[in-house]
Amino acid sequence: MVIGQVGALSLRTDRRTPPRRVEHAVALAGQGLAGDIHADRSSPRQLLLADAAVYDRFDLPTHALCENLLVDVDTASLTSGTILQLGDEVYIRLMFQCEACGQLDVQRPGLASALGNRRGMLARVIKGGTVFAGDMIAQLDERMPPWSDDWRERVMAVLDAVPPGHVIDYARLAQVAGIQSSYCRAFPRLLAKLGADYAARAVPARATATLPRWDGSGLFDRM
Repeated sequence: MVIGQVGALSLRTDRRTPPRRVEHAVALAGQGLAGDIHADRSSPRQLLLADAAVYDRFDLPTHALCENLLVDVDTASLTSGTILQLGDEVYIRLMFQCEACGQLDVQRPGLASALGNRRGMLARVIKGGTVFAGDMIAQLDERMPPWSDDWRERVMAVLDAVPPGHVIDYARLAQVAGIQSSYCRAFPRLLAKLGADYAARAVPARATATLPRWDGSGLFDRM
C-alpha cells in the first residue's frame, strides 16, 4: 500500500557540517546510507524520516531536523516494526520515534518541547539498493518486532539479549539502544533500580571485566 513519497534525500558526512541534499542515495543492508555518519551496523538509528508538513507548521529552515528522508507522511503516526519499501529496491524497518532533544532549542528556544513526537521516525535498512528523491513509499504487510520509544525499555531489552557469560560496556549499550553517549551517566542509577541481575550484565567502558564483552552482534536479526 502506497502511503507517500520521498520528497528529498540528505546525507551528512561529518558532525561539523550540515546535511547536504542529494538526488539519490545508496542504502546498504544492515548498515544505513553509504557516506552518512549514521551508517552503523550496531545502531537502530541508521536513518531518520521527517514529515515535510512539520517544516511548514513550525516554519523551520532546511535541514533543521537533520533528516535523511523528507517525506509527505505523518511520521508521528508510524509504528515501530513496520516495514516500508522505498522505490523499487530498498526496504527499511521502522524502529522508534526520534526524541526531540535539547539541541533543537539552539535553533529556536522551546522548539524541542513544541515538536514533541514530531521530530521524525528512525529506521534501519533491511534490504539495500538505491533510493531516489521522488520514490514512492509503500507499507508492507510484513512486520518485525517493535522497539519502544522509551529509552529505558530499550536498555532493558538490550540487556535481556546479552548472551550468558558475557557483559556489555556502557558505551556499546548506549549505541545499541539508540541513545546518546551522555546517557551513560544515568546507567548506574538505572541498573541499581533494575536489580543485581541486570546490573551484572553491563560495565563501564574502562572497567576491568573478567567476562567477554558482547558488541551487540546479531541483536537486530532476532529483535
